[in-house]
Amino acid sequence: VRLVESGGGLAQLGGSLRLSCVVSGSFLSTLVMGWYREAPGKQREEIAVTTRDGNTKYAESVKGRFTISGDFAENTVHLQMNSLKPEDTARYFCSAVVDGVGEWGRGTEVTVSA
Repeated sequence: VRLVESGGGLAQLGGSLRLSCVVSGSFLSTLVMGWYREAPGKQREEIAVTTRDGNTKYAESVKGRFTISGDFAENTVHLQMNSLKPEDTARYFCSAVVDGVGEWGRGTEVTVSA
């Protein structure tokens, strides 16, 4: 199983970026897909999660600014990030529960300049 993120980069304060993640390989199903981030010197934190039955959950720090969308038929998940702030600067990781096992991508860098 392989998770590959894309879409990171540099944005200005108030700007937008869209992250994408593709889950590939040989497996039966994904139940949960989500995004996490790790800023320098900080622990990895959960940002947004979506489940196969349509539930979503967001960290308070991104509510109203970020939107997660998952396609469990295509095994892709996106994170639309609007109104970006310098404190959103981090490495963003895609994660998925694949056949009951948590899997991680290698991450993509997001840098927001003031």
